[in-house]
Amino acid sequence: MPQWLCNQLSRAFYKKDLRQIRLLNDCWFFYRNKTVQSSQPAKDRQAHES
Repeated sequence: MPQWLCNQLSRAFYKKDLRQIRLLNDCWFFYRNKTVQSSQPAKDRQAHES
């Protein structure tokens, strides 16, 4: 997880800002899925998408 995201999540948890926590959580899953898909070979991606 990128450091900037860890910092923002920590701040959101400290402030108990549920809206920000949800938004950052969505960002993390989007970032992670994008990173995983771009690192997989093309054959694996096609099999995974089908």
